[in-house]
Amino acid sequence: MTAVNLVMAGTVGVLYGTGFTLLLSRSLMRVLIGVVVLGHGTNLLLQLAGGPPGRAPILGSAPAESFTDPLPQALALTAIVITFALTTFLLALGYRSYVLVGHDEVQDDVEDRRIARQKAPSVPLEDDDDADEPDPLARAERTDDDVEAAATGREEP
Repeated sequence: MTAVNLVMAGTVGVLYGTGFTLLLSRSLMRVLIGVVVLGHGTNLLLQLAGGPPGRAPILGSAPAESFTDPLPQALALTAIVITFALTTFLLALGYRSYVLVGHDEVQDDVEDRRIARQKAPSVPLEDDDDADEPDPLARAERTDDDVEAAATGREEP
């Protein structure tokens, strides 16, 4: 049994953390870079799981104990191809979005905000004696136009 190199395990952890952090951003280029970093982290993890390098698994050339498992290497090659294809697709998607919108930032969806507002409690959970509004329901009742105006950044009439 072989021991895992802690530096390599830490590097895999940093790559995964960085990749997931970049995936959660609003810029499509950062999402693309996050996918690439996650792909590199996966390749490194597969190579780390394969153990230390050894002899090629060819019968008759070395004892069976010194063979290297070829499966992690084959999985790493597959992961490289999949990451390349996904990167190409995301590049095309980002370019198309830039051509249509003029920037690569993902915008809020008005319908998602409307659904989130409907699931929110309509009245406060506790009584506010210091509230400026006399009726707490007046604050909770918002029309769809108000929600859309708030989501798009327009001023309410």
